[in-house]
Amino acid sequence: MDINSIIAKKRIVGPKGELDKDEIKYFVGKWMKGEIKDSQAAALISYIYTNGLTEDEIIRFVVEVGNSGDVLDLSEISDNIVDKHSTGGVGDKVTLILLPVIAALGLPVAKISSRGLGISGGTIDKLASIPGFNPNISIQEFKENVEKIGISIVSQELNLAPAENKLYKLRNEIGCRDSIVLIAISLMSLKVATGSNKVVFDLSCGKGTYLDDRDSARRLGKLLVRIGKALGKEVGYIITLMDEPVGRCVGNILEIQETIKALNGNMSKDVEDTVVTLASIVLNLAYGEKDFATNAARVISVIKSGQAMAKFKAMVIAERTVMLNI
Repeated sequence: MDINSIIAKKRIVGPKGELDKDEIKYFVGKWMKGEIKDSQAAALISYIYTNGLTEDEIIRFVVEVGNSGDVLDLSEISDNIVDKHSTGGVGDKVTLILLPVIAALGLPVAKISSRGLGISGGTIDKLASIPGFNPNISIQEFKENVEKIGISIVSQELNLAPAENKLYKLRNEIGCRDSIVLIAISLMSLKVATGSNKVVFDLSCGKGTYLDDRDSARRLGKLLVRIGKALGKEVGYIITLMDEPVGRCVGNILEIQETIKALNGNMSKDVEDTVVTLASIVLNLAYGEKDFATNAARVISVIKSGQAMAKFKAMVIAERTVMLNI
């Protein structure tokens, strides 16, 4: 087995071009060791972009990419470990508002995030704009914060799914950033690495992100649900329109300031609707609570009471920051 034969196989359309578990494991392992060049990886990814993958291939890639670094087992902390991910967009600070809300509702949150490579900053870029914030705490500290505080958001540089970081960068560099299957592999491999089992996705589409339309977002969402089911994870998603910025502010530190205002109860309507809907889905996944009005009332309650803001503050303090006046 060698990378050239794997590339040649993926040129073939149809069943004869399907990569088996060993071939995918070989590719990911050798690429991570530097024994496969980025140019060769780019060739394979380009054929995947053109010819697609079967769902079995996608799941094999998710497992191998997710297991390319450290893999966390958080089952001793809780039966429900929550994560949320967004396909991103201009001004998107929903993650920073939603996850403290989820933690305040009593559900542990464990999230790894990478820096943004496109037109907008990622969650880590926003947090890193807080003076002294350290997104690279140790894995042990990460686990302890999830257990003691109920929330931790850290950088992917902790050796969690490092192959996903390489894949994410390369697909952006070679014009494959809008591939549904490659996006799905990236998103779900991160969830394999963190050990989360209740996952919600905010799939944004439109001019401010890389999913063009609702149909693409819907196909991705349905695929993520099926992958999650195959891996024993419960997955929910919403689709949001990103033809204009989310909320009131754009820019990392400005979005942190808006996050603080939102957690203190001053939230724009579009952000509030998204946060409430996603939180309601999480409560349904974790507890089977399907009544949206009841779930929405619980979300608003933990914001008005200051519990969500307290979780945000505790997370920031725990990650070695010089506190702002919040």
